[in-house]
Amino acid sequence: MSELVHTSNEQAAATAFNRQAPLFDELYGTDLIIQYKRDRVRKHIMQFLSPKSRILELNAGTGEDALHFARGGHNVHATDISLVMQEMLKEKIRLHEQENNITQERLSFTDLSSLSDQGPYDLIFSNFAGLNCTSELDVVLRSFEPLVKPGGHVTLVILPKFCLWETLLLFKGKFKTAFRRFSGGNKGTTAHVEGQYFQCWYYSPGFVKKHCGDTFEPVGQEGLCTIVPPSYIARFGEKHPGAFRFLKNTEDSWKSKWPWKNIGDYYIITLRKKKD
Repeated sequence: MSELVHTSNEQAAATAFNRQAPLFDELYGTDLIIQYKRDRVRKHIMQFLSPKSRILELNAGTGEDALHFARGGHNVHATDISLVMQEMLKEKIRLHEQENNITQERLSFTDLSSLSDQGPYDLIFSNFAGLNCTSELDVVLRSFEPLVKPGGHVTLVILPKFCLWETLLLFKGKFKTAFRRFSGGNKGTTAHVEGQYFQCWYYSPGFVKKHCGDTFEPVGQEGLCTIVPPSYIARFGEKHPGAFRFLKNTEDSWKSKWPWKNIGDYYIITLRKKKD
């Protein structure tokens, strides 16, 4: 992909999330599946965090995770390309009096060499598929090495190339959704948020492990929304509390086992930087 096309897609994605930002917390703040996803990601990360860790968050959005970790005594440098998301985070920092624990910067994860604070960090963290908005994830992954302390971690939440729930939509006649992760190739798949179109790409755990390089070793991987439905199946948890509880308990038992760790709506992967 040329630099011009790549930049254009980033700008389109930023426009989409600028439009969504004022509605984001209202839309997603109380949904049970969204809460389940956030809790799962945070519990996964807490296995690897030491007290008072320094965290670099990529695509921080409105700052819900930054606030969570700041309240836990960690220091977070929260980055996002969306101006409106950053403005909302700034207001949350003020309201929750977290000025000493959260700093912020409007920056794309494709431009980490320009990061104002080069760390090194105990953790680089990216939640809920922000990294799927680039065709150059390999370049982004290779930029992590100088930013992470020896023994530090990288935790990413990424959309894989296969999602069991989406594939099952074939039987409901939703062919476009069922096959969208297979159809984009190098050109990506078109996403649509708040009237704005942009491209996204799907990446396997093997891709992440390969392009983080020999400096990093995988230490944890879980499927997310493998058995629990994806959150775009609106209000499933609220409408079907008994089924949701059963599916959640089942996924919690199988999340790190093959094939479930590979076939969710997302996967969570953590890699540790080797010590000298």
